[in-house]
Amino acid sequence: MQPTTDLVDLYTDGACSGNPGPGGWGVVLRYGDHERELYGKDAATTNNKMELTAVIEGLAALTRPMPVVRIYTDSTYVLKGITQWMHGWKRNGWLTSAKQPVKNAELWQRLDAECLRHGDVQWEWVKGHNGHPDNERADQLACRGRDEARAS
Repeated sequence: MQPTTDLVDLYTDGACSGNPGPGGWGVVLRYGDHERELYGKDAATTNNKMELTAVIEGLAALTRPMPVVRIYTDSTYVLKGITQWMHGWKRNGWLTSAKQPVKNAELWQRLDAECLRHGDVQWEWVKGHNGHPDNERADQLACRGRDEARAS
């Protein structure tokens, strides 16, 4: 196991009211004994965009490259995209296997660039809305962003 100073944990989530609709994203960032909460909103978006944005913003909040970053997500879209599909998309010029443009390609490219800034980026799936404390906190933050977007 890495020393805590070499490891950052990011718990991420996205939320959307309607799909598309007003949305929000949330991140719980843990570095040793330090913890930080982040969230944001978008007036017109999709759930998948908010899930991706949460991870991008969590990684972007790291002010220096980290040896190990563990990302916890309840989004199979994000998890499969980064671990299974992205290599092929990049090889195919950001086209799917059906030769269609990759949805959210700009966000996937930003996520790829953020991941490349760090050493070992590890991906963990957690079941959403299943009582995992940090995933629940990320969900609350995402819902706060969504609610603020809905109100504005």
